[in-house]
Amino acid sequence: MSTPTVYDVAERAGVSIATVSRVYRNPDSVRGETRERVLASARELGYVPSGSARGLASRSTGVLGLCYPDFHDAEADSATASDPGEVTLYSDEVIRGMERAARRHGYALLIASSHADEAGVRLTEVAGRVDGLAVLAQAVPDEALEMVARRVPVVVLAGEPYDGLDHVKVANFDGQLQITRHLLSAHRLRRLAFVGGPADSPDGEARFLGYQAAHLEAGLPLPAEPDLRGDLTQAAGRQAVETLFGASAKGSRPQGLVFANDQMAVGGLHALQERGVDVPGDIAVTGFDGIPLSRLVRPTLTTVLQPMGRLGVEAVELLVARLAERDRAPEARLLPVAAVLRESCGCPAGTGA
Repeated sequence: MSTPTVYDVAERAGVSIATVSRVYRNPDSVRGETRERVLASARELGYVPSGSARGLASRSTGVLGLCYPDFHDAEADSATASDPGEVTLYSDEVIRGMERAARRHGYALLIASSHADEAGVRLTEVAGRVDGLAVLAQAVPDEALEMVARRVPVVVLAGEPYDGLDHVKVANFDGQLQITRHLLSAHRLRRLAFVGGPADSPDGEARFLGYQAAHLEAGLPLPAEPDLRGDLTQAAGRQAVETLFGASAKGSRPQGLVFANDQMAVGGLHALQERGVDVPGDIAVTGFDGIPLSRLVRPTLTTVLQPMGRLGVEAVELLVARLAERDRAPEARLLPVAAVLRESCGCPAGTGA
């Protein structure tokens, strides 16, 4: 028996070959009744569209890509193994949003993570297999990004804009300003410690600027640098607590720990609990991101909820628009955030800011 072709599907469904193609490439452009008839015919015939043949004909792959840095977190891996429903990292939520949006536009999604030393090579490999590419900030060197952007449309997620490229980020400064302002004004805390991300993280630095701005508003001394930095993992949060509360710690302990992301904050909460430090009785703790784990830890974590899934959706929308109109002006989108006040700062769980 010969392999069914697009011609066979079109004949059985009573539509044109172009309609069959649109069903698989852009299903929303085909009426629901017609789309179902085509898909039913394909199932009956056992037809599977050939991505390679389609790419040869149209010089497209029908695939969008996402590249992001691999921040390995052994503690998150351990928690995932014991209860997979509890730990969802930032990148997971971005992927979910991007995958759903890509599917709506008739695209598959190719996902690639890489460590810093192989990021450039990984990016070029992925770029050769996709029609458009989303890159999470810090995922690749600038020179590699510029080279790839000459071949396929690129949208940068988070961080700072790149000249000539579409860009989506969240209001990091505003979110950190809100949460720090709350600690200083509502809880009357005066000694806070900020645990930032790597020095080359634009998002982390924007959050620190919001932290500084809250101190200026309150008439407090301006912190010149984060008190500590970490690699955005739970292990880094634990290490921060060890540094601030360990035997070698110097000076007075802070009244509040402000972490640059939720993963570090969760690690910090665990370490404080092991030391018998009461949260929020002895110290307040806050994070940033709003990952699902933030509402499952005890005490529940006060954080800044950013629309991680929406980042993925916006990336797809910008790539699809760029593929349709290559010469359109670069677009930058800023997504709002919201402070979520919970038990770790001394508020009732689920309080809105």
